[in-house]
Amino acid sequence: MNRLNFSGGPGALPESVLAETQRAIALVPEEGLSLLGISHRSDWFAAVLAEAEANIRALLHLPEDYHVLFLQGGATLQFSMIPMLLLRRRTQTAEYLHTGYWSGKAIPEAAREGAVKVLWDGADAGFRRLPRDTELPYAADAAYLHYVSNETVEGLQFHRVLGRDDVPRVCDMSSDFLSAPCAAERFALIYAHAQKNLGPAGVTVVIMRKDLLADVPANLHAALDYRNHVSARSIFNTPPVFAIYVVLLVTRWLLRDVGGLVRMTEVNRAKADRLYALIDASDGFYVGRAERGDRSLMNVVFNLESAEREAEFLRLAQAAGFHGLPGHRSLGGVRASIYNALTLDAVDALCEFMDDFRRRR
Repeated sequence: MNRLNFSGGPGALPESVLAETQRAIALVPEEGLSLLGISHRSDWFAAVLAEAEANIRALLHLPEDYHVLFLQGGATLQFSMIPMLLLRRRTQTAEYLHTGYWSGKAIPEAAREGAVKVLWDGADAGFRRLPRDTELPYAADAAYLHYVSNETVEGLQFHRVLGRDDVPRVCDMSSDFLSAPCAAERFALIYAHAQKNLGPAGVTVVIMRKDLLADVPANLHAALDYRNHVSARSIFNTPPVFAIYVVLLVTRWLLRDVGGLVRMTEVNRAKADRLYALIDASDGFYVGRAERGDRSLMNVVFNLESAEREAEFLRLAQAAGFHGLPGHRSLGGVRASIYNALTLDAVDALCEFMDDFRRRR
């Protein structure tokens, strides 16, 4: 049975990308080798890196004063590398928003490097909503502002850019990067691991304004110093050639097949609208977790009336071919992740299953 991948990650990949990847694993014609055996020092891979970067720049309309890096360690390593660069040895305070599971992971890592202020904490509200602008007393002298654009666990997403233009914005866009147009030029640093919308696990895209490297703390470990990755063009150490190649294919798909990020967000919104409409029309049988204005277009999180009913729903959904619907281990419930490559037909199939499950009970 071919299962439909609604997992929170790794997410679905476009079928055309999977087919091209399969061919490259067997043989890359230009090299006469399997993709898995091609040197990261080859001219072929240098061209892969160059095109992947160019495609990301084109999709985001990215200005020239930004570096684009392909790093390892996931978003988790960026939780440390960013404050090492922007907070270590500084007297300023970094501002962080605690809006859910993943933003909560970033805060203690930053606190190892300097002063951190949690500007807003959604724990008291059960992480069911995001802050309003009036609840965010930004400081003009903050070292930087850090937030997560889309909380995958709780199904929350910011639909606006936060912060002050005179304070560097740092954003973890791991689960909604390239899912919609992004005012990238308003951010000092954006990072996103690949296994949601970009490709398989193993590579993290970092987009950083060049002026951030003007004052780098001394004695950073070599692999944790962005300058080394910039000067080596993302091959300071052996990079994940396979994962970066798949990212290249996904960016080609976004540009050539989808038609860019405006079209991509139209598709993503249509998928989310269908799921949320079914939930809202279910007379409480399905209950959405996030407040409506803060709902994620990437992760639709909901509950049923009891843990027993949820278990039954998940068991039957799995048997029907829907993969990855259990909620995150920290929260439970149900989560349908509808990343870029998850098709509208797949969402329609899930909606039909959900409607049938409700009617039968």
